[in-house]
Amino acid sequence: MKSFGLILFSVLLIAALVLHGQEAAPPSVDLFPPQPEEEPSPTPPPNGPELPELKQLDDSFKPKSLGKAADELQVHALWRQLKNRTVNDPDVQAAKRYAQAARTDLEKRNRLRNYYEIYYRRMSALATTPELKLALQALKDAHQGILAQPRVRPSPTPVPSGSPSPTPTSTPFQKKPKEKHKKKIHK
Repeated sequence: MKSFGLILFSVLLIAALVLHGQEAAPPSVDLFPPQPEEEPSPTPPPNGPELPELKQLDDSFKPKSLGKAADELQVHALWRQLKNRTVNDPDVQAAKRYAQAARTDLEKRNRLRNYYEIYYRRMSALATTPELKLALQALKDAHQGILAQPRVRPSPTPVPSGSPSPTPTSTPFQKKPKEKHKKKIHK
């Protein structure tokens, strides 16, 4: 029994020392060696790896060009889809009928300008890519350019007072007197 008591006493003593072991160490003991003091940096250190700019990310997700011909073909296919969707629009159809019902050439050209404006505005609203919008603007300019008549004298623009006339005045055309042809009588 003496040995049993001695074992019990030693177990209790070891348990008491283990439980109170944390209290034995002073609170100022550092487990890591002291490091030299560094100057504080003006910006906090980054939380992770440096990320690329937003523009770089946008560029990386854009589809790569397959070549000029392939890009033109893709824009043409998108334009045809837009044309098929837009041609049945009631406003576009009404503007086209109105332009075709014009009586004079000048009136028809003015109405066609209005039609192209409505038609391409509608297509541009449905366009999804900036390349397609640029192509639509070029097509609109080409269609409206056909309507211009550069060889016809434009109507005069208002001239500010006190400045000379920008267009020269023309002199009226004078007809040459007709020469009377006398019949020669051959004797």
